[in-house]
Amino acid sequence: MGRVDAPPLRELARCAVRDPDARDLLLARVREMAVRYARVRLGRFGAEDTAQDVAQEVCMALVTALPTYEERGVPFEAFVYTITARKLADAQRSAMRAPTPVAEVPDATDDGPTPESVAVLRDDVSTALALMQTLPAQQREILTLRVAVGMSTDETAAALGMTTGAVRVAQHRALAKLRTLLAQAGAGDVA
Repeated sequence: MGRVDAPPLRELARCAVRDPDARDLLLARVREMAVRYARVRLGRFGAEDTAQDVAQEVCMALVTALPTYEERGVPFEAFVYTITARKLADAQRSAMRAPTPVAEVPDATDDGPTPESVAVLRDDVSTALALMQTLPAQQREILTLRVAVGMSTDETAAALGMTTGAVRVAQHRALAKLRTLLAQAGAGDVA
């Protein structure tokens, strides 16, 4: 999400090596982006809580890499995106392999969502993910970054190495295709 008063991540990264305040601001912004992106990516594995851990690992990797980071014509957002994607891949592999133990059986009733509401939500999420899988990988990634993570068009373009116009066109085409597929799926349910 672009903040009007916030400096670009590239400038913060330059200052972060020598200025602790700039480093803290950079880490806060990167952490926010990483948490949102990780929640989207890990949600289908039932590991939403792991998003916080992934964001922490992204921040630690960024702090480690900052002193040797050199700008090579690639936006800083793309650098952060690469780190996040790698940490997410590790977390996804871990989530798929390991069972999740339950600490204790609760003594009181659960005031959380009912099994029915969870099932309906999971069905909706499953439908959305299935429709997303019909899109080309780049369009899926653009929708994930723009809609779920909340990145601006400029940030998404920088992260993916595209122009803002190309991001807008790809997003428009992806949403149009999803609307068409959803309408077709709804017509199939009625018949």
